[in-house]
Amino acid sequence: MIRELRWLLGDGRRLNLMIGLSVVTSVLQGATFVLLVPLLRAAVLGEVAAAWRWAGVLCLAALGFGAALWASSIVGQRLAIDLGTSLYGRLGDKIARLPLGAVDLELTGRLARLTSKGVMQVSTVPAHLIRPIVTSVGTPATVVIGMALIDWRIGLTALVCLPVLALTYGLTGRIVSRRDRAWAGATAEAAGRIVEFAQVQPALRAFQGSRATNQELERALGAQHRTYRSLLLGGALGMSFFTLSVQAVVTLLVVVGTWLALAGSLDVPPLVALLVLSLRFAEPLVQVADLGSSLRVSANSLAEMRAVLDAAELPEPDDPDAAPWPVDAEICLQGVGFGYVPGTPVLSEVSFTVAPGTTTALVGPSGSGKSTLTKLIARFHDVDAGRVLIGGVDVRELGTAHTMAVVSPVFQDVYLFSGTLLENIRMGRPDAGDDEVFAAARAAEVDEIAARLGKGWNSEVGEGGSLLSGGERQRVSIARAILKDAPILLLDEATSALDPVNEQAISRALHHLEGRTRLVIAHRLDTVVHADQIVVLTADGRIAEIGDHAGLLAADGPYAAFWRARTEAAGWVLSGTE
Repeated sequence: MIRELRWLLGDGRRLNLMIGLSVVTSVLQGATFVLLVPLLRAAVLGEVAAAWRWAGVLCLAALGFGAALWASSIVGQRLAIDLGTSLYGRLGDKIARLPLGAVDLELTGRLARLTSKGVMQVSTVPAHLIRPIVTSVGTPATVVIGMALIDWRIGLTALVCLPVLALTYGLTGRIVSRRDRAWAGATAEAAGRIVEFAQVQPALRAFQGSRATNQELERALGAQHRTYRSLLLGGALGMSFFTLSVQAVVTLLVVVGTWLALAGSLDVPPLVALLVLSLRFAEPLVQVADLGSSLRVSANSLAEMRAVLDAAELPEPDDPDAAPWPVDAEICLQGVGFGYVPGTPVLSEVSFTVAPGTTTALVGPSGSGKSTLTKLIARFHDVDAGRVLIGGVDVRELGTAHTMAVVSPVFQDVYLFSGTLLENIRMGRPDAGDDEVFAAARAAEVDEIAARLGKGWNSEVGEGGSLLSGGERQRVSIARAILKDAPILLLDEATSALDPVNEQAISRALHHLEGRTRLVIAHRLDTVVHADQIVVLTADGRIAEIGDHAGLLAADGPYAAFWRARTEAAGWVLSGTE
C-alpha cells in the first residue's frame, strides 16, 4: 500500500519522512517504558543518585517522544489533505478522459462510493493508520529488545511469541480483506440500482411498479446487508482471536518471570518492572488488530481507485493541435465493425459516406446498431475494425476533443444539469456572448418555456432537467446545438413520441440547423422521404441497402417492406364500440 500512496502523491519524500518520524516515535516510546526498569530498581534498592539519573534520562526520552509525535502528526495531517485533493483531482480528470461509452450504471455506482466514503478512507491512511501502526509495532519491538537486555530469558520468550502473533494477525487480515472486497462490490451494485430505481420512477409509477425492477433493487440491498454483516462479524471474530493471542503471550511472560523469580535467578524489582513492560508490550499490539482491519478496508478502496485510474482510455494523438484538420464536414465509414462484448459484434462491415451538407437517414429494426453508429462517429468508442473519417481524417488521429468540436450530438436521452435554463444552453459554447445565447434559445423556442416559468431565464431546471418535460428538454438540447454551431449534426430523432406543440417547435428549431451534415436516426416517415440518402441496416448490424426514397421503393427490398409497414401503421385508428 505504501507504494500505491507514493504513486498517488507523486512524491514519496514526505510520506517517507512521516514513516521515519513514526519509527523514531515508537523507539522513543519503547525506550521510555524500558527506562522504568532501572529507575524502579534504583528506587527499590535505595540508590537515590542513580534513581535521579535514570529519571533524568527517562524525562529526556519522554520529551523526545513528544516532539517526534507532534512532528509526525503534523506531517501526517498535511499528507491527508494533499492525498484527498490528489484523489479527487485524479478521479475527476480520469472520468473526463474515459470513453463516454464506458461510463455505465455500474461505474456510476462505484464512483459514487469512491468519491464519498472511499476518498475519506484512503486520505486518512497516513495520519490515522500508518503512523499509529508503525508506532504500535515499533514500540513492542523496542520493549522486546529492552527485555532481552534486562533478562535474556524473558526477552527470548517474547521474541519467540512474535511470529505466532504475526501469523494470527495475517490470518485476521485476510479474512477482513476478502469480506471487505465482497461488501465493496455489493455496495457499488446497490448504489447503481438505487440510481436506476430513481431514474425509472415515471415508468414504474405508470405501470404500478415493475416487480422485476423492485426485486433487483431488493436483491442488491439484501446482498449489501449480508456482506456488511459478514464483514462486521469477521472483523470482530478476528480481532477477538488476535487479542486473545496477545493476552496469552502476556500470561506466558508473567508465568516465565514468576518461575524465574521463585527459582532465585531473577530479583523481585526487575521482575516487577518486566511485568509492567509486558503490559506495555501488549497494549499497542491490541491496537494493531483494530488499525490493521481498517488499513485493509482502506487498501481495498485504494485498489478500486487504482482500477478506475488504470482503466483503458481511448488513445489520443501525442500533439492534438498538430493533427490534420478535416477539410470539410464529410462523414465516411469504411468497413466498420464494433461490439460491446468481445466476440459479439453489433456492427459488421458497415461502409457509407455522408456528403457535406446532406442528410442521411438511418433505418433498421431495434438493435441493428443505429445509435451505436452515431456514438462511433462522436467517438464515444473506437471501432474494432475499419475506420471512421471526418473530412478525410480518422477520428483516432483527430482526437476526442477535436472530434467533439466538429460534432453536435442530439440524442433522445437529454440530460440537463442542475442550474438555470440559460446556464444549460450556454454549455453548448461556454465562451459565447449573451446575445448569441439568447439568439440560440429563441431559435429553439426556449424563450416560450422561459416565459411560462416563474423566474424566466433564471428558472431552475432541476437535477437532470426533472422540472421540464421531455419535449422541453429536447428544445434546450437543440438550443445547445445551435449555439455550438458545429458542422456535423447527429440526431436521434425523438419528435415522434412528443406532444404536437413540442413536436412542431422542435421541427421548426431544426430548420436552423439546415446546411449542416446531418446523420439522422429516422423514426418519422417525412424525415425518411426528404433525406438525401437512406441507409438500411439489418438486425445483425450489416447494411442491407443504400439509396434515396424513390430508388429503394423501386428496388422492393427491406426498405420497401419497412415503408409499407409504417404507412399501414400510420393509418390505424381506434374503432368505437356500440
